[in-house]
Amino acid sequence: MIKADLHIHTRYSPDSNNSLDDIIAQCLKKGINCLAVCDHGTTEGALKLQAIAPFKVIVAEEILTPHGEIMGMFLKETIPSLMTPQETIRRIREQNGLVCIPHPFDKYRSSAFQGINLEEIKEDIDIIEVQNARTLPFQDRTQALKFAVRNNFRQSAGSDAHTISEIGVSFVEMPDFNGKEDFLTALEQGKISGRSSSPLVHFLSVKNKIMKRFK
Repeated sequence: MIKADLHIHTRYSPDSNNSLDDIIAQCLKKGINCLAVCDHGTTEGALKLQAIAPFKVIVAEEILTPHGEIMGMFLKETIPSLMTPQETIRRIREQNGLVCIPHPFDKYRSSAFQGINLEEIKEDIDIIEVQNARTLPFQDRTQALKFAVRNNFRQSAGSDAHTISEIGVSFVEMPDFNGKEDFLTALEQGKISGRSSSPLVHFLSVKNKIMKRFK
């Protein structure tokens, strides 16, 4: 079995300062031996980490659309932001990637898919993130799980780490895998574990974004 944090960010995201070396060190410390690196609008950090990490790294990207973010997984190159959800999904499929919806129904994130917009693309979804450690507690956090169960979607979880200490706060314990199809099979057997991060981590993301903007 492996411990997979299926949603983290690197310094290549505008709101994170996580260096690749620090990510590796923290994973080794926490026993995380699989990551999905999904920076905002780029696969650059994921590709670089995949080349040097002593464990599995899934190249992913959080791609912003007019209705929310879509996570493409098992990508080979960056997909542009601000296309329609349908076009974004088409680009993911062109790379033989998987479509995951991160933090759906989160009412405190403008980047989260909600109700009717999610229903419109549900036939093209492979995975629903049902546990995101950064989801604030002041809301119904069962909606994503209910949606996944109702539609028989595979379920994922991740820390959404924008800071090093967050890595591994939420993870999936699952069988090891080789490649995209094997990953889906392993995810079906996965057990989600972990907890929520402190709400204060959101302020660190805002700080990172402001500091990078003025550099």
